[in-house]
Amino acid sequence: MTIPTVPHDPDQPAGPPARHLQPGDGWVECDCGGRHWGLFGAAGLMLVRRTAGEVVSVVLQHRAVWSDQGGTWALPGGARNPDESAEAGALREAREEAGIDADDIVVLGTSVVDHGAWSYTTVIAQETPGADVVPAVTDAESIDVRWVPVDDVARLPLLAAFAAAWPGLRARLETDPEG
Repeated sequence: MTIPTVPHDPDQPAGPPARHLQPGDGWVECDCGGRHWGLFGAAGLMLVRRTAGEVVSVVLQHRAVWSDQGGTWALPGGARNPDESAEAGALREAREEAGIDADDIVVLGTSVVDHGAWSYTTVIAQETPGADVVPAVTDAESIDVRWVPVDDVARLPLLAAFAAAWPGLRARLETDPEG
């Protein structure tokens, strides 16, 4: 039996050995004219930490050099599986890529970028009271995963789509305590 693998993208640096293809893995040419990862869309988790009600930091992933836009920082996330909700996909990806346990967080809301044939959902969450989430590199897709102070996020080399979304996401966090 042959196990399908993710084909190497010739526009990207060579990466680790081929991995097993997940049902949602693959590129989509969408209505915006771009190419996006996730046959059924994609989702990521924006986990925030608050002190005295103020958002002070977010969990970010430093993406492996071999990945799309490698070496940049973004949210832990990725392709959704068929029939998987955006929330379930984001929580699964955060567990796989950053070791974040869904029992330690509370989902507050979502923000969706819809391109017609493809969409990306940012699932906004915060730590549950008393939890102390310690994100960690848990797979080959990450160089680093850590809490980043919100004032430092824009200073990092960000994944292009996250860089475009960050000002609106941050503004939402600052004006809406529920995410």
